[in-house]
Amino acid sequence: MGSTLLEKPEMGWDEDETSNEVRVERPMTKTGKGTQKILRDTFRTQSIGLSNADFVVVGWMAAMHLGCLVAPFFFTWSALGVCLAFYWLTGTVGVTLGYHRYLAHRSFKLSRPAEFFVYMLGVLSMQGSPLMWAATHRVHHARSDKDGDPHSPRHGKWWSHMIWLLIDNHRSKDPVFVNKVCPDLVKDPMIQFFEKTFVWWTVAFGIAMLAIGGLPWLLWGLCVRVVITYHATWFVNSATHLWGYRTYETGDDSRNLWWVALVTGGEGWHNNHHAYPRVARAGHQWWEFDTTYGVILLLKSLGQAWDVNDKLPDATRKGTPKLAKS
Repeated sequence: MGSTLLEKPEMGWDEDETSNEVRVERPMTKTGKGTQKILRDTFRTQSIGLSNADFVVVGWMAAMHLGCLVAPFFFTWSALGVCLAFYWLTGTVGVTLGYHRYLAHRSFKLSRPAEFFVYMLGVLSMQGSPLMWAATHRVHHARSDKDGDPHSPRHGKWWSHMIWLLIDNHRSKDPVFVNKVCPDLVKDPMIQFFEKTFVWWTVAFGIAMLAIGGLPWLLWGLCVRVVITYHATWFVNSATHLWGYRTYETGDDSRNLWWVALVTGGEGWHNNHHAYPRVARAGHQWWEFDTTYGVILLLKSLGQAWDVNDKLPDATRKGTPKLAKS
């Protein structure tokens, strides 16, 4: 296939091998022209219209938000409990831990049962298949706030928050794109299983909600929960590139924003993450709470996670992102 974005199995970053204390990343610079073109051209900023809208995604988003508007008329305390429980499970464990820190960045290793569990919760978030999520996120890091970034606020606040998702992007669905960006993931049989079945997990979940708790559980456990998780995740793409403080000089607009960290299990410490993407803990200061890292440590204590890359970086080391000027 020629030059790929991922010359090492972890992700599209060169790794500094000079220290056993922390694994340090910096953006790839030795990619071929074909890969650079894929990174630059796969995601293009454009105005949405009838000619380029993804009507399946638009219809799904409309249905979920409509369900939110109807849900208050079918409120029960048990439905609210189901909503909050699956919001945390699918958002923090499924997306933040599973899709993001494990799949996209390979910040630790998981047992096969734990992998299955986090992938299942990830697909139930309805944020796309595992490979598409990981590939899109890796491109975001490779082209952060530059042309080719899937969701930079430099192209508009609403573009970064959600409009980019509503575009029918044929390039991002091309197998060549995924093979270039995620060669370490494409042959994994469990990932391929969830690639082929990810929609049906939500269908089964919706049927289960309706059968167990009726319309209240369906509306709150699916519609309200999915929409809250969507916007929480989307705030990482939009708000944490607009507002907050910077700990490190990263060459992009990433910021640390406490309230986004609160609703995403620690993802709001986005500047920290952009400085050191493969570090499993996003909070680098004692006050930067990171519940996802707590779950990773729990899995480690149970023998379900290991090789956790959680040592905090030394910003005074040569070749590492420097501390931002106050």
